[in-house]
Amino acid sequence: MTIANFRAVFLIGAALSVIASPAHAADAADQPEREYLPTDIIVTGERDGYGMDDGSTATKTPTPLIDVPQAVSFITEDQLEDQSIRQLGEALRYVPGISMETGEGHRDEVFIRGQESTADFFIDGLRDDAQYYRSLYNIERVEVLKGANALIFGRGAGGGAINRVAKRAKLGRSIIGGEASVDSFGAFALLADLNQPLGNTVALRLNTTYEEFANHRDVYEGRFIGVSPTLTAELGPETQLIASYTYDDDHRVTDRGVPSLRNGPLTGYDKTFFGAPGFNDAQAEVHIGRVRLEHDFNDGLTANATVQFADYDKAYANIVPGSIDGTIVLLSGYRDTTERTNWIGQGNLVWQTEFGGFESTLLFGFEASRQDTQNARQTVSFTGDNFAPLARTISVPAFTLNPTSRARDSELETLSVYLQEQLMIGQHIELVAGLRWDRFNLKTVDVLGGVRGDRVDEKVSPRLGVIVKPTADLSIYASYSQSFLPQAGDQFLLLSPTASQFEPEKFTNYEIGAKWSPLAGVLVSAAAFRLDRTNTRAADPANPTLTVLTGESRVDGFEMAAVGEITQFWQANIGYTYLDGELRTGSTFGTAGNRLQQLPRHQFSAWNRFDVSEKIGLGLGIIHQGQQFASFSNTVVLPSYWRVDAAAFYTVSDRLSVQLNIENLLDENYYPSAHGDGNIQPAEPFSARIGVRFEM
Repeated sequence: MTIANFRAVFLIGAALSVIASPAHAADAADQPEREYLPTDIIVTGERDGYGMDDGSTATKTPTPLIDVPQAVSFITEDQLEDQSIRQLGEALRYVPGISMETGEGHRDEVFIRGQESTADFFIDGLRDDAQYYRSLYNIERVEVLKGANALIFGRGAGGGAINRVAKRAKLGRSIIGGEASVDSFGAFALLADLNQPLGNTVALRLNTTYEEFANHRDVYEGRFIGVSPTLTAELGPETQLIASYTYDDDHRVTDRGVPSLRNGPLTGYDKTFFGAPGFNDAQAEVHIGRVRLEHDFNDGLTANATVQFADYDKAYANIVPGSIDGTIVLLSGYRDTTERTNWIGQGNLVWQTEFGGFESTLLFGFEASRQDTQNARQTVSFTGDNFAPLARTISVPAFTLNPTSRARDSELETLSVYLQEQLMIGQHIELVAGLRWDRFNLKTVDVLGGVRGDRVDEKVSPRLGVIVKPTADLSIYASYSQSFLPQAGDQFLLLSPTASQFEPEKFTNYEIGAKWSPLAGVLVSAAAFRLDRTNTRAADPANPTLTVLTGESRVDGFEMAAVGEITQFWQANIGYTYLDGELRTGSTFGTAGNRLQQLPRHQFSAWNRFDVSEKIGLGLGIIHQGQQFASFSNTVVLPSYWRVDAAAFYTVSDRLSVQLNIENLLDENYYPSAHGDGNIQPAEPFSARIGVRFEM
């Protein structure tokens, strides 16, 4: 990202504004004092705990979480620190309803309610869709919003969306904080968090980290550098500017795990590296600049506008294990590069008013974006055989990189307008209804083949929710929502001539649920849902050479959770999810009746912190995942497993604390994720991490 581009981010963001005049608004004193993505973030030195009541990400309005008509899971900064979690993928293992894909050893990839995605990732509500690993050194909390989310997030988000809320500079406080930790494999992390006011109206904050990776695998290492400065400025009594820049530099070994043998993972080779040391390598350099302007017009009318520029430079290479007969393993390989730039502009106008016994929160917003991507791949040719004898150490035959075998350029432009009304009728009933219109213009070029793809889609995505509140601390809801995904897939690298003929896939989510706050700071929730995916491509039964849009899948499920401060000495985040999903018809995914891939029937997670005294605390975590199929073929099974984690905390003084975290306390041997039937990731055995945290 050049200096000129970075300056452009700030200049455009500062120029964005939303001008409106209120009419027939209620007096400001009658309006709740909550903000979208609130600024009252604890910098360091204080604990907010595991509970949260901010549901603004789900509505883009100041809405308590108990009044959001959909299932939402979240992990706060305090829980992330207590678990000593550094990467997004590690955090999501404690969110039932999500199963992790290995992402070919170079990216975050998830299944949410059975729907696979590499692109439904957001930061402060703005899309962050490139394929890379996301660190949490500059993140305040992680939110998972379940079900189709098109009205708030746009295309995709069929099973849900994952949003990271970034840390902000805090006015009026000077803080210096840091952390250092090392684990039993030799991996270590150094973090710093500095917040400095510059007068009464401006503050700067700097979050930075350096990490080195290691684990139980024979060949695995890497390092991560992250730097994220932020600025908060009061431009007036009712106007605030928030600017941030993030630089992430990730370099690590590309590890594709172990192959399968017959109907399960190849066992006895959990440490063996089925790749080529020095060649299996992944690098990602990410620049994200963002400016947000917030203004309160008083009389219940507020506005915000954000512009974000992101530049992604990604390359990864790997030798990949394929089929195995018990004595030899077939090998293949390639090198892949991607360059992407994203421009996103978003504006929201929120008007809160009261009239005739009704309370209204009206949202009007727009979003425009442009995305340019260049992707290329070189395959590997072996000078001799393309297989190796199965052994403790794999001897990869000599190989060379071929000339570029594919090169693809894509240009994506989107324009969205959305309207949402949250209407409170008396004290007990609230209606949430909205529509989003998206114009989606995708142009792709197969550079080597000279084939162009071009398609424009215009879609309307609805959302409807009804909330009944018998008491202020209990809500019962029913909701309906839709989302869509164009046929080019979620990375939009190539639109084939066949795919360009068809309407986007559609996701429809039906959900009923309840949320209850039995204690201050505690939220108990439950939801039952049905998620239908339609318009999936399939072969025409009457003529298999033709393609039709008859593919369908369905997921039925139930989930429940409890999170917050249960007692003065016990904080917990506990959840369970039941998922039952199958292909209802044949499609490009597989055969009708097959269970969806990597969809465990039962998932359970619980993380607990017990404060034994003012100085001593203990942590206990449990994860269970039922057996699942590695792919739509339903031939390779990942066995079910239980994992137990533990922690101990000691507060030396107001400024210094020490903690010990143990992952996989019982040294369970299991396989938590896969990439198809051929690449299965062995889990880490027993490991311990000790860390020191200070604050001044």
